Amino acid sequence: MIRHDKIFGDKPKSHYICICSQTDLAFQKMKEVYRKIKSDYHRYTGKGNSPFYKIVLYLMFKGNHCFNYSFWLRLSHEKNWLWPLAIFMHKRLSVKYCMQIPRQCRIGYGLYIGHGICMVIHPRTVIGNNVNLSQFLNIGSNNSTPAVIGDNVWIGPKVCLVENVHIGDNSTIAAGAVVVKDVPEGTTVAGVQAKVISSKPQDFILNKYKI
Repeated sequence: MIRHDKIFGDKPKSHYICICSQTDLAFQKMKEVYRKIKSDYHRYTGKGNSPFYKIVLYLMFKGNHCFNYSFWLRLSHEKNWLWPLAIFMHKRLSVKYCMQIPRQCRIGYGLYIGHGICMVIHPRTVIGNNVNLSQFLNIGSNNSTPAVIGDNVWIGPKVCLVENVHIGDNSTIAAGAVVVKDVPEGTTVAGVQAKVISSKPQDFILNKYKI
């Protein structure tokens, strides 16, 4: 008969069950990170079903610095064997391209960064699925309550989202807008202060990733 202590040593079974649970949780988190990387890749190429090695080749040889930034940003969200490198690369690219998208941001699937230069985003910002971010974007708050952005939102260049505004799904924010009030779903806003100029949904989101 095989003795219990020969298998588990001096530690109780619950200790090993806890380790297994933690390992499973870490694995599930990394699966989610990889899925988000593939969703971002799909937004740029329309080939989200490609094997992961093709995504790595795209990262290394295509020279798309916007996707490169997204790739390392996603990997830096969760601790993994590439986490130290991911932290380093995220910081390096943030300085190189003057983009501050902190690791603490909650970002959905299919992030698309257009022209990837000069962005400042509050760490507590919530960004939905299939969102386009453009250059010179500022999302800020003095009270740690920044914007919540819905799904399928297109944000143009030089946009400012001020404090805890809610950006509705399928909405469009025109270039140069300063948003200080909630944006209704399916509308287009423009101006300083931003106002609704159209209630007809615009579809500038290419290669949407299907959740």
